[in-house]
Amino acid sequence: MNPSVETAEPMPNYKLKVHFDNGEVKQFDVEPFLDKGIFVELKDEAYFSQVSVAFGAVQWPNEQDFSNDTLYILGSTIST
Repeated sequence: MNPSVETAEPMPNYKLKVHFDNGEVKQFDVEPFLDKGIFVELKDEAYFSQVSVAFGAVQWPNEQDFSNDTLYILGSTIST
């Protein structure tokens, strides 16, 4: 099982800086998902910045979400 998300910060160009409960920090690129179904709404940068952590994953007000597994596996490790 992959670690849970502790915090998520929106970054420029539709990226998230995600801090996991194992101490790792990864960058997750949301851009490849922006033309797919419910994720289209994330193109609005003001809306994108409303990301929050829920149940160890990330979500937005209209229930778009990414699981901790997706964020951890597809995220790129960055230094803090």
